[in-house]
Amino acid sequence: MGAIMPGIKGLLFCPPNSRVPGSMAQGLIEVERKFLPGPGTEERLQELGGTLEHRVTFRDTYYDTPELSLMQADHWLRRREDSGWELKCPGAAGVLGHHTEYKELTAEPTIVAQLCKVLGADGLGAGDVAAVLGPLGLQEVASFVTKRSAWKLVLLGTDEEEPQLRVDLDTADFGYAVGEVEALVHEEAEVPAALEKIHRLSSMLGVPAQETAPAKLIVYLQRFRPQDYQRLLEVNSSKQRPQATEDPDNCLG
Repeated sequence: MGAIMPGIKGLLFCPPNSRVPGSMAQGLIEVERKFLPGPGTEERLQELGGTLEHRVTFRDTYYDTPELSLMQADHWLRRREDSGWELKCPGAAGVLGHHTEYKELTAEPTIVAQLCKVLGADGLGAGDVAAVLGPLGLQEVASFVTKRSAWKLVLLGTDEEEPQLRVDLDTADFGYAVGEVEALVHEEAEVPAALEKIHRLSSMLGVPAQETAPAKLIVYLQRFRPQDYQRLLEVNSSKQRPQATEDPDNCLG
């Protein structure tokens, strides 16, 4: 199966090359759906009982090899200013729809171990991420500032003790705005219920059922590193499943 790029139009999840075991330490499963927010999105969130948690500005810097080996394996390494490192890895295989499913790793030894596994490197130990960037051939491939308004809410008719849905409304410094409805769960068995809530809330926000939206990183690559963007499209196209009927870029999350 080919690489998956979070947020490009079309199917937002395709089976990954490899799975990250559900028992991996501190790895929550992130289930999300991106959408294009409108001028009335925040007002609608308030009408639905949403609470504005905060407004924040931050810089994200993404790292990969010159060949984009991580992205081609559907792994996304990011350092957020003042927050530290995060590696997103593929979730469960066999899930299709307008959403993505990832495990988020934030403990640096765990991130280093997974990077070494994906890149086929041995003997680097389990130290700091910054210390293995050079030995693994990882370099900065994108960096941009985002202004975010973060909301939380519980859908009517659901148990208030259940984890709240999160809605992030982002505007990047290169002029692109995108929204994301997200749920975090601990087990694969919880994913279907999380998806049902995400779809319900998306509908209540007026998001068309078939609408998809590119992630900020993907739009950045498309605008500022078009050769890298095209490389990922080509890799995904060459490894698509035979039965797929979407355009080549439609399986690029």
